[in-house]
Amino acid sequence: MGERKIDMSVTIFTMTHKKFKNPEDPVYMPLHVGRARGTDYGYAGDDTGDNISEKNCYYGELTGVYWVWKNIRTSDYVGICHYRRYFCTEEGRIFNEKDYLSILKDYDIITSKKLKLNFSYFDGYASDYNIFDLVTTGEVIRQMYPEYYDAFERLVHGNGTYFGNMMVTSKALYDEYASWLFSIFAEVEKRIDPSGYDDYHKRVYGFISEFLLYVWVKVKGLKVCECKVGMTTEKYETGQMKERLSAFFRMGDLDGAKEYFLGVLEKRPDVLMEASDITGELKLSMQVIAVCELERQTYGDSVLDRMLRECEDSLMHHNMQEDTGSIARRNTGEESGDSGCGRNRKYTGQTVEKDGLFEELMDYFNRLNEVVNACKIGQPGEKELTFLQKTPITDIAIEASARLFIAEDEEVEKAVGNVKRYERAESHFSEKETPAV
Repeated sequence: MGERKIDMSVTIFTMTHKKFKNPEDPVYMPLHVGRARGTDYGYAGDDTGDNISEKNCYYGELTGVYWVWKNIRTSDYVGICHYRRYFCTEEGRIFNEKDYLSILKDYDIITSKKLKLNFSYFDGYASDYNIFDLVTTGEVIRQMYPEYYDAFERLVHGNGTYFGNMMVTSKALYDEYASWLFSIFAEVEKRIDPSGYDDYHKRVYGFISEFLLYVWVKVKGLKVCECKVGMTTEKYETGQMKERLSAFFRMGDLDGAKEYFLGVLEKRPDVLMEASDITGELKLSMQVIAVCELERQTYGDSVLDRMLRECEDSLMHHNMQEDTGSIARRNTGEESGDSGCGRNRKYTGQTVEKDGLFEELMDYFNRLNEVVNACKIGQPGEKELTFLQKTPITDIAIEASARLFIAEDEEVEKAVGNVKRYERAESHFSEKETPAV
């Protein structure tokens, strides 16, 4: 888009709705979005000057995007990130001003890496949100910006999108995009009514705009640098989900875990997105529930039950040793012992509190997936082979893992066959055998 001047200035606005630790680099400026209806945390807010802060419940971080468009005139380049999401190197170092300027010498805009969905954007939106809102947006684009409509239709039925409304570009291009985007939404507002949606689904404009940035960039023919987005902290909601699922697993309550998970997923379909589930442990939890449920139905037992028994056995052994005084006290004076599972366990009344069971389940299924994927391509290493040959694994668990990487039934069968060729027959119980109880 033309030669860049020397000594350009960059400001990256860190959108937030809560108190957080801002990067020390002065290129990052916290911007409190929705401050008109929130607590003042001492940051610059989107409720000054020309603003739409009152609409934050429908627009999300876009109220900050609007504020930057209308009120910032002092930076050559501006960008949008989040209080826990930042553009970073592949090694995970958050970009500084020098990084941004270096990239923008050669590129028109920095965006998140394009998400590649397993379905069309249209179908994904229809499954989680009110598809009328997306269709209406397309109709408004057809009427207001017909030169964008063919691309919108083609891309909405494709499987790509950007996420997070994150970008860094020249203020001139930023203003052009914002003018286009908000003129569309001003008209869409007249045709849809999200006021009856729950708090999550109300943010309809924030969701659709992620895709519209993708459309705009494609139609403009911009030279795009798609960059890794690093996460500094886990979402509060994600942490709470993991705590609840951990509690269900400690009780061996797969039905409760499944009901809880599906209930949250219905209200918050974004929890399984990479941007929310940064450790992948919620997806692994789904795998735990599905596999262990099928194992119980088939064998009357599951890997979860086996881990629970191991914890109970180690606790019994631990308590017997304590009764004879053979377990040393820690320096703090608290009684403890190392369980056979490699974790500290303790009784709370009559209930066994299995600290670390969740982590053990995550480790088991994560390593299983690594093994299956390695065997699928015929390249298991010593670590994978050791796990495979020394760990009890059911055919059900192997097949479920293979289906994470493969869609076709015939290819799944081949992958399972590869795994079993590397596995010692006595290392796992097949469908004809019942695991020891």
